[in-house]
Amino acid sequence: GYDVVVHCRASRAQAEEVCRGIEAKGRNARLLTFDVTDRQAAREALEADCEAHGAYWGVVLNAGIHRDAPLVGLEEDDWDSVLKTDLDAFYNVLKPVLLPMCRKLRGRVVVMSSVSGLYGTRGQTNYSAAKAGLIGLTKALAKELGPSHITVNCVAPGVIDTEMNGGLDSEALAALAEETPLGAIGTPEDVAEAIWYLSSDAARFVTGQVLAPNGGLVI
Repeated sequence: GYDVVVHCRASRAQAEEVCRGIEAKGRNARLLTFDVTDRQAAREALEADCEAHGAYWGVVLNAGIHRDAPLVGLEEDDWDSVLKTDLDAFYNVLKPVLLPMCRKLRGRVVVMSSVSGLYGTRGQTNYSAAKAGLIGLTKALAKELGPSHITVNCVAPGVIDTEMNGGLDSEALAALAEETPLGAIGTPEDVAEAIWYLSSDAARFVTGQVLAPNGGLVI
């Protein structure tokens, strides 16, 4: 039911397909293209969009990559790239659009973390650190923005059938499904429903919380 600003860095054809899907459902969609780790590019694109179209109702901050290795073998670039994309991008994307939202005295911010941010994952110190940081900033920002009637919540998915997990073979996925009490791998739709709820009026009294669609993997 929302008009949507779709963002991508390089996958323009896929992003345009998403826009067409939104428009086919009777809503408006427009596409912004920039690298979320480029603070100036993000600021220029988002400030221009808000100036042209007005303040956003909500923002979903879901950029994420992983570069896995034990810390003793983790290269500097692997540490830096994950922190810049998964954590620093929160600031780069939200800061330019936040003041217009505050002036409207309403809105939703949904932050994408991970179960790795809840309990840590071996071989993912960089990723776990970034995702745990997002949970901390969610709680702090919820207190800051409460007086402006803007809620800030976090979604921390478990193992989801997405491109990020595309490198896992069928045996690894089966093992992860077996570890999950519900006995399955999650779908993007499972996560989308959580984001939709936190973006909706139904969640008007929910802020500073972590909603974890993970099939019971972390309880």
